Amino acid sequence: MAKLPFRARTSTGDVFDFDFPLHSETVSAVRGGQMVSVLLGAIDRDIATAGAMSDGDLLQAIAMTMAVRARMVYAPWPTAGRLAVNLTTVSIDAAAECDRQLLQHGHA
Repeated sequence: MAKLPFRARTSTGDVFDFDFPLHSETVSAVRGGQMVSVLLGAIDRDIATAGAMSDGDLLQAIAMTMAVRARMVYAPWPTAGRLAVNLTTVSIDAAAECDRQLLQHGHA
């Protein structure tokens, strides 16, 4: 199975290195990685502008966005819905395998 390596850095400097398994029908892993960066950047900009929100509210909003986009797919709902659930599960499982690399704070 092909994988997409992806590095995410938090505003506090923590780093996460993911290896996302890709669906067998993935057309462009590069474009997918770019879209993840765009979406994370949009979330950061929104929080910087509109203010912080709880992690639970943010995750819920992202889940609702996935549901909306899945419904927009031109495919029978059972197929599109199942694909959205499966892709989310695979990505969550990849996140469970990812370690947090903490930024070192303090003075030497």
